[in-house]
Amino acid sequence: MPNTAQPLWNQQTPGALGDSPADIPSLTFYPAEKPNGSAVIVCPGGGYGGLAAHEGEPFAQFLNTLGITSWVLKYRLGPKYKHPVMLGDVSRAIRTVRANAAEWKLDPKRIGIMGFSAGGHLASSVSVHYDDGDPQAADPIDRVSSRPDVSVLCYPVITMMDDFTHKGSQTNLLGHDAPLELKKKMSSELQVTKNTPPAFIYHRWGDGGVPVENPLQYAAALRKNGVRFELHVYDHNGHGQGFAKDDPIDGDWTQRLAHWLKNQGF
Repeated sequence: MPNTAQPLWNQQTPGALGDSPADIPSLTFYPAEKPNGSAVIVCPGGGYGGLAAHEGEPFAQFLNTLGITSWVLKYRLGPKYKHPVMLGDVSRAIRTVRANAAEWKLDPKRIGIMGFSAGGHLASSVSVHYDDGDPQAADPIDRVSSRPDVSVLCYPVITMMDDFTHKGSQTNLLGHDAPLELKKKMSSELQVTKNTPPAFIYHRWGDGGVPVENPLQYAAALRKNGVRFELHVYDHNGHGQGFAKDDPIDGDWTQRLAHWLKNQGF
């Protein structure tokens, strides 16, 4: 059923603090007209305190034009929820798509994650904190890997370290006065390994909300670990621009993304 939100858990949602829509994470399905067997889950931004509509459905529909079957993830938010709830939600989303790959005619090795701003932090987090699944789990979804095969990080928050983090995202995700070890753990640039998935990264040099050091540090960590990436930093200001359609400086970034995805087999 296209454009219908489906809860990530059929039974009780783990860690739920209520039963309102905000307490029930979900995936909304966007089928491609001519599917090529690949899939991408889209994580809107919003500082871990909201979900920006212009970073959800429009990008799922854009991916559909490339033949990519897409979902938009509604993950739980701060200040009501804290880490590791959000990471659990995105991990479950990837597992759900992968576990149903055969039924949905998808390649389980071509499942990607895309995120914007704080959603980019969530996408990078699952790229460095994934696991292979629990083969003994009662729920078959929990038996499969949560590793994305590629990540698309759009003006992403990457670090939780005080120098360059987005303070609102840091507070909503980790709370006030989070311990240093937790900040380090959730700083994706410090957690990259050789098994971190390839990344496409898009940012603006003069982003006043999320400093450009965020993607630069992540790209440097990928390079150090031998993980391929494509990084575009435009000489421009602003944050949260979405498509940036008709912008004379970076309005072509989605074309570059489309080429990269095709080169990755998506």
